[in-house]
Amino acid sequence: MKKLLLKIKTGAGWLGKVIKKPFVKFGNSKLVQGYLGSKFHKTWIMLWSDYSLAMHIPLALIIVYIMEWMSRHSFAAAWGFVVDHTGPYLFNSYCVFVALSIVFLSKRRGWWRVFISMIFIILGIINCIILLNRVSPFGYTDLYMISDLLTMQDSNYFSAEQAMISVIALVIYIILMSIYMAKGPKKQNAKPFWQRLILVVVLFVSLYPSTILLRQSGIMTSYFGNLAQGYLDYGYLYGFSTSVLDRGMNRPFGYSETKIDDILKKDASYVNTLEIPSEDKTKPNIVVILLESFYDVSESEFLETSEDPIPFIHSLEKNYSTGHCIVPVVGAGTCNSEFEVLTGMSCSFFGPGEYPQKTIIKETDCESYADVLHDNGYGTHVVHNNGGNFYSRANAFSMMGFDTFTSKELLDITDYTPLGNWPTDDILIDATVDAMDVDDKPDFVYTITVEGHGAYPTYPVEEDPVIKVNAKGKTEEEQNAWTYYINRIYNVDDFVKNYIEALDARGEDTLVIMFGDHLPTMGLKDSEVATGDLYKTKYFTWNNFGMEKIDKDLASYQLVSEFLNRLDIHNGNINAYHQRVMAEGEKYGSNDYMSGLKMLQYDILYGDRYTYKDGTKYGPSEITMGVNDVVIDSAYFFNGKLHIYGDEFTKWSKVFVNGEQVPTKYESGQVLSINIGDVANGDTIKVCQMGSSNTVFRESNEYKVYDPNYIEEEPEIEETEEDAEE
Repeated sequence: MKKLLLKIKTGAGWLGKVIKKPFVKFGNSKLVQGYLGSKFHKTWIMLWSDYSLAMHIPLALIIVYIMEWMSRHSFAAAWGFVVDHTGPYLFNSYCVFVALSIVFLSKRRGWWRVFISMIFIILGIINCIILLNRVSPFGYTDLYMISDLLTMQDSNYFSAEQAMISVIALVIYIILMSIYMAKGPKKQNAKPFWQRLILVVVLFVSLYPSTILLRQSGIMTSYFGNLAQGYLDYGYLYGFSTSVLDRGMNRPFGYSETKIDDILKKDASYVNTLEIPSEDKTKPNIVVILLESFYDVSESEFLETSEDPIPFIHSLEKNYSTGHCIVPVVGAGTCNSEFEVLTGMSCSFFGPGEYPQKTIIKETDCESYADVLHDNGYGTHVVHNNGGNFYSRANAFSMMGFDTFTSKELLDITDYTPLGNWPTDDILIDATVDAMDVDDKPDFVYTITVEGHGAYPTYPVEEDPVIKVNAKGKTEEEQNAWTYYINRIYNVDDFVKNYIEALDARGEDTLVIMFGDHLPTMGLKDSEVATGDLYKTKYFTWNNFGMEKIDKDLASYQLVSEFLNRLDIHNGNINAYHQRVMAEGEKYGSNDYMSGLKMLQYDILYGDRYTYKDGTKYGPSEITMGVNDVVIDSAYFFNGKLHIYGDEFTKWSKVFVNGEQVPTKYESGQVLSINIGDVANGDTIKVCQMGSSNTVFRESNEYKVYDPNYIEEEPEIEETEEDAEE
């Protein structure tokens, strides 16, 4: 063991010398040595030594300018921020100035100054890269998404090359900072530590009152109705800091048991005035479809298409209830629109850019429309052709009370978009029907599509796309992106048609509600859309039982409740609240509407749950992943492999031999194979559908391997020198 450790130490020392050599050589070069001996350098060192506090002012201004330059991808746009939003620019700079004061607590001031400055620059680089792929800027909640990001390698978001570049840059940075730590100068004759500590504490304490003062004066704000615009108006650093500090919900003014009782009594009185349908009345199936990044391009004046890319959806618009859907996000943040639609709660009460499914719903169950309909005898299901753990959905849907969740790991996906990075949505049709056929109950199904997902290529992908596009006033790259996107929603329109035909063929009363979760990541501006509002998508409906066509615009948190009201379904606390205040004529987003909603939402998620005095009525469910059994029928040895035959295998199926996972090759939905060296006659195997982070979503039956034609090979015995001599 000592020899091994000695070899490791020797190797590490050699590697350190190899890495250090070019840096030392550069440091000893004439160029560097000439600069170090120059008058300019000596003056520079004197300024940082004797006037360091004053020198932090221009340094802070420069750091913020660089962050804004990278975030806006434009030097001129950063200058526009300085000129048009001088107050926020100076406050962002003051925040950096305060952070830099930490250097005075150490004698290695130069090292700490570089370290702190690089933290801000790295934040700017991260935001710069993220904004190349989406509209929403980088926020604290994105740190919760790192595990999801790592599952998306070789996609438009994250590639192996990008990972390698990041690692190399990080290693170089660590090496340089290590050398600076060892060789860098120390401050001599520093003032007493207690004086330096008081300075730092005073500066940090000053941040709170100055922030409050600027917010009260209107120069800054605590809430961004438009996250991306908020970062642009008030600065990236302030926006990011707000996303760190302003998380969760603030306790509403006046929150008490009495206040909750008053709201619930008003809701109950309203519901009691309504005609409750008899129990033997037919309960229609209710299907809600999230159309990823869906945008009706006919609402854009600069886009011309060779034909209508969504003719079927437009036919639904003419014959069934429709309207605009006001969603909480633009270009990204699907799960926030999802959260509002499924729970009736509003994301505006949370911190900027927060994803409740990644924060509070991680630990707290949440009343949802799945709970409401479950009480009415419905089976509740989710179907999605992306990862079950993405956005922590498996956990979130359990906290919302769903019975089953069929994610991509349970689907035999073989068809993908032309770029190959997202599955096509047609796989969701049979998956939905399978979920609805589990039992004889009426069904509530939430289906999530991905075919329209970005990012969209700026180069031609299809040689002869079905829909020809003319994006007037746009660059060739933007033209290519719009062409790709519009041809994807053309396919989505066909999917919706086939989906509805499949539901209609089941012969059961069914209501379908479709909505766009957000507009696509295309750099759209308010002036370029017919509504003048990037937060307005569309919703469409279909039914086969004669529901009256009533068109109206709805916020995403109202959407399901509006249609449950039309179906005479009034139970559930959030549901009853929406139905009452809508009946009273309150407009979504108004103070009267949102104050009561915030009170109920806080009580359920963060408060004392006065809403459920007799105990929590809606608890988390024991959600089942998938609805079809994974089955092993037989297994045979052939050509150096064990071929496993069965059903419901997918690309995410892994074989376990005697409880240990082994490398698995997906052959088809009915065949998997493993190497003969990983299994032998008499071993027990099973197939598990695996999610990210080695999550087992579903298991097959256990199968004991027995192949009468299997012949175990005798292990080769190495011949020793003694055996050879004999």
